[in-house]
Amino acid sequence: MKRLLIALAVVALSLVAVNAMAAGQAAKAAPKTATVKGELVDMGCYLGHGAHGADHKGCATKCLAGGMPAGLLTPAGKLYLLTLNHDNPDPYNKLKDMAAEMVSVTGTLMERNGVMAIDVSDVKPAK
Repeated sequence: MKRLLIALAVVALSLVAVNAMAAGQAAKAAPKTATVKGELVDMGCYLGHGAHGADHKGCATKCLAGGMPAGLLTPAGKLYLLTLNHDNPDPYNKLKDMAAEMVSVTGTLMERNGVMAIDVSDVKPAK
């Protein structure tokens, strides 16, 4: 009987520990909304050969219109993949006409395996 009570206590404590760890991980994974400013780039040309800036505007516009993923390059050199918000695709689609321009992108920040992204919920020209 004593062994059974000890075994049940160990199992109960283990379950409490597992639940606490899961709650801690869920808190860490809570989505964060932010506004990030930077240059709108097409990911193919930027990653492929570092192309960006006003001289690349025509190509970037064509690439984004053709379905190339969009990215946001901050002045500090941080690159975010921009993703289409499934509930409201309009802000992301508006980006396609802003290639090589400085923009402010608002959305949910995401990171997985070293890739940083923003799920776009709003976009406007940066001031």
